[in-house]
Amino acid sequence: MAETRLIRRYANRRLYDATASRHVTLDDIRKMIGAGEQVKVIEDKSGDDITRSILLQIISNQEQFGTPVLSTQLLEAVIRFYGNPIQEMLTKYLEQSIGSLLRQQQVMRTEMAKALESPMAPMADMARQNMELLAKMQASMFSAFTPAPPPPASGPAEPQPKRRTRKRRG
Repeated sequence: MAETRLIRRYANRRLYDATASRHVTLDDIRKMIGAGEQVKVIEDKSGDDITRSILLQIISNQEQFGTPVLSTQLLEAVIRFYGNPIQEMLTKYLEQSIGSLLRQQQVMRTEMAKALESPMAPMADMARQNMELLAKMQASMFSAFTPAPPPPASGPAEPQPKRRTRKRRG
């Protein structure tokens, strides 16, 4: 797994990426996370971890100014879970659901990349499978029409008695 990128927030509220040695915005952090990086944001003066707060700000900005992911009904339902005995269960469920969705998305991307890389690859795979199936069917059909080899003789074969032949006169 990649190393966590350290972001410092200074007293003037500016964010500084210690790894890249440059100032960043919330949108820059959103792009880092979108690219698969992990970030940790700490308050420079106190050393407190404020990552959750920054991530919530990013989500809030996206929900307010971008295309919303969370409907009003979903947000209300999440709020109702706070203080509820099954709050932890909801957290685990959401984490597992999002994880599953991300894995499925990655599989889909991989399959699409294969298809775009070689559009005929899926057809070639199907043709190969069909040929293997045809070969199995032919082998099965031919074995039904081919006589079975005679069973091996058990023990030494007994010699056949010689026939007496008559001599012809002539």
